[in-house]
Amino acid sequence: MRAVDIIIKKRDGQELSREEIRFFIAGFTDGSITDYQAAAWAMAVLLNGMSAAETTELTLAMAESGETLDLSGVVDLALDKHSTGGVGDKTTLVVEPVLAACGCRVGKMSGRGLGFSGGTLDKLESIPGYRNDLSREEFLKQLKDVGLVLTGQTGDLAPADGKLYALRDVTGTVDSLPLIASSIMSKKIAAGAQRIVLDVKVGLGAFMTSLEAARALAETMVAIAGRAGRKAVALLSDMNQPLGYAVGNALEVKEALDTLRGGGPADFREHCLEVAAHLLILAEVESDLPAARQRAATTLEDGSALERFRVLVQAQGGDVSYVDDPDKLPKAPLIEEVPAPQSGYLSTIHAREIGESAVELGAGRAKKGDPIDHSVGFVVHHKVGDQVEQGQPLFTVHANDPAKLQAAVARVLAAHHWSDRPVEPLPLFYGTVE
Repeated sequence: MRAVDIIIKKRDGQELSREEIRFFIAGFTDGSITDYQAAAWAMAVLLNGMSAAETTELTLAMAESGETLDLSGVVDLALDKHSTGGVGDKTTLVVEPVLAACGCRVGKMSGRGLGFSGGTLDKLESIPGYRNDLSREEFLKQLKDVGLVLTGQTGDLAPADGKLYALRDVTGTVDSLPLIASSIMSKKIAAGAQRIVLDVKVGLGAFMTSLEAARALAETMVAIAGRAGRKAVALLSDMNQPLGYAVGNALEVKEALDTLRGGGPADFREHCLEVAAHLLILAEVESDLPAARQRAATTLEDGSALERFRVLVQAQGGDVSYVDDPDKLPKAPLIEEVPAPQSGYLSTIHAREIGESAVELGAGRAKKGDPIDHSVGFVVHHKVGDQVEQGQPLFTVHANDPAKLQAAVARVLAAHHWSDRPVEPLPLFYGTVE
């Protein structure tokens, strides 16, 4: 069996066998199949897709490319949530401590930024000292002792996905349904989560721009979970505009901390409560959504979720003074507030344009291994449907270079579209897949 034959077969739109998928993933993991061959294969998958059987086999091959965790001996029930990626999506930073404050055990392995979509690990590294490289033993011990872990995937867990994830980011193969589904679910299966909520983004700032494609991805992942003996629910959520107001690593951490203190943007808070509520039902902590939402909201109001986030940061070596005083988080040297150029109603705030502008400022990676500037990004002050007067603050740019700042101002101004007539606000969610 040769890698090139498998690439050609998929290039020609044919279905790969279980053996061919296992051979290719094993070879890519051990280095006998090169990055450029894997890139060609990933592009063929992007262009021609995969059947349900292929996608399941790819998921299991990646999950079994290294160690798999059995958490049943550590906790009674391990919960996890995953977002398919968006702009301004710092949901994990709030939902995980909310669940922990409700008495649940949450062991999560997160990813870095992928394309225009920000990564949870990059955000957390805005806090000096925070470790995203826990070993398997450290992960299990912290889950047992603290009940909350938020780290990067270890090299021993789904290593094939770790390699492919980084490669997709720089080869234009991010937005492939089978690659997204298998990447997400291989990590969940390998990490041992038993109950999972999948936050599947839909719209201009999502990898799935249509509701039809997002629903197909959600159904694929929920089905994979079922075949692997897990239980999953997928929420179809809006990503046509940034979630919350902040876009950029330290800015998003600060906004998450505001939310954990009982404040934060209304849309972001509601989004977090909905995700947390579904997980509380999966965990059988509550039996209906209103009660679950209220239980989650109480942890924001009484400070218990914030305390669990503080415990998490401390457990993973972070400087908790940055949690206590978010003004200590990294600040960009150049900050410019941009006024609205006209009056009217906002009809579009193009999330992808804003996400890509944040990458250009340095908040994400243009190529594999690029450093991240945690201080740069945007605060977008309005939502679709808002009535804005000329001269009111429209957005604020946080930059490290004058030329980049001016380019960002022009691009994000163009991402705001206007209407003379009232515009309906965007929904937060479009449905649920169980």
